[in-house]
Amino acid sequence: MIVIHKKQTLKNEQVMKKAILAITILTIITAFGCQNSSGQAKRKLSKPAAEWKKALTPNQYYIMVESGTEPPYKNDYWNNHEKGVYVSAATGDVLFSSEDKFDSGTGWPSFVKAVDSKKVAIVTDNSSGMSRDEVIEKSTGLHLGHVFGDGPADRGGKRFCMNSGALKFIKK
Repeated sequence: MIVIHKKQTLKNEQVMKKAILAITILTIITAFGCQNSSGQAKRKLSKPAAEWKKALTPNQYYIMVESGTEPPYKNDYWNNHEKGVYVSAATGDVLFSSEDKFDSGTGWPSFVKAVDSKKVAIVTDNSSGMSRDEVIEKSTGLHLGHVFGDGPADRGGKRFCMNSGALKFIKK
């Protein structure tokens, strides 16, 4: 009886190890199957990256094409309180307004909304080991920043946390 019990225990352990291995493999495939090498959800750019590299500054390219993030409090517009509009650094299209800008305390320029919701799109970003809502310029597919649900409740509750390097400010 003891020999049969030990054989059954060993068989159960082998089945359990195989199940754990299968679950681990499925988890990895699910987590990385829809991402490119940077962990970023794939998005379609309107031009090849090589063309954007010629049109943008190195910082703009890093942010907008490579989905980079500039350091907080060390960017051009986080503390800008002038009246005007923020346009895409790539296209010049008006994306955000100083009327919708607020101090989020994060070190990045934050807005409650885009000037025209048809100019931006929200896509899933699974980079950095988390799932976030990425804001892209709809016409180009270029990265602008992320949107979070912790903005001012009296203004819609959204915080469009943008990278200054993806924008240019035009003073009124």
